[in-house]
Amino acid sequence: MPPKKNPLNLNALQLKTLALLQHLAVTPGIGISTEEGIRVSQLPRPHGDHFHVGNAVVVTKDASGLTNEAVWVALERKGLIRSGFPNSALMTETGLAYDTGVAAEILHRADH
Repeated sequence: MPPKKNPLNLNALQLKTLALLQHLAVTPGIGISTEEGIRVSQLPRPHGDHFHVGNAVVVTKDASGLTNEAVWVALERKGLIRSGFPNSALMTETGLAYDTGVAAEILHRADH
């Protein structure tokens, strides 16, 4: 039997938020390696209807979970992050490895 897609039953907002945190964690200058995981403490500030994260552009509506404490609490409860809401998140190994299935939909990359 193939592994279950979204085995932790994250909702759409939680999946998008986790995908953004995963991308931030591997973006040079943003994710900081620690003994416990990778700390993300430089959360992006939108300008207009979007913001930039490394080589990607994200539409602001896809990132509303970054400012929603309930989303962070759920991600922490499921062992994906350790919350420092609203300033930082420590990505756990489980959180970094979790396949959200939405990264390609929300991280828009240009070919230039």
